[in-house]
This record gives sequence, structure tokens and C-alpha cells, in this order.
Amino acid sequence: MKQKLATAAAQKILFLPHAIKQMSRPDRMITTDEVRQAVLLGEIIEEYPEDQRGESCLVLHTTNNRCIHVVCAPKTEYLAVITAYIPSPGQWSPDFKTRK
Repeated sequence: MKQKLATAAAQKILFLPHAIKQMSRPDRMITTDEVRQAVLLGEIIEEYPEDQRGESCLVLHTTNNRCIHVVCAPKTEYLAVITAYIPSPGQWSPDFKTRK
């Protein structure tokens, strides 16, 4: 899956409207560069092979001294970023890799 992400991202990254809305929230302000770093350097912590939007995954990456999660789906011609957010300590383990 990691190679699929890199291959799709090398072509184009498409930020879906929900991702833009979530990234732009004042309490988040996640940049497109942070998402790119997450996709290319992050760790896949969940895979969704049967997702209704097509095969996708959840990536964790620490950037700018904070953890972010990115849900993305590799397509033939681009990587679709479905959402990006800062994981809540109340919903995730301390390392932000496992849901509570």
C-alpha cells in the first residue's frame, strides 16, 4: 500500500472538499505540505481495502511537532486525500496508532 500511495502522489494529490474543510479549521490549520509529508513519510496504521470510496488507508505522521492523521485513497491518476486531522488523545492511544 505504501508504494501505491507514493506512486499516486507522484502524479497528483487531489484534496477532496471534506479534507480542505477539516484542514482549514482554526484549531488545526494543516498545510498541504504537512499532508504530502505524511503520505510520503508517514506510517500506515489502518487499511480499508473494502471502503466504499475504493481502497484507502489511515496514515500517521509527526510534523511540525504535532501528529496528524491523513485518510487517503490511491487512484490510477492521483492520490485522493479524503480527510486530515489532528487525532484526539481522548479517542486514540498515547502514540495515536490505536483507537480507544
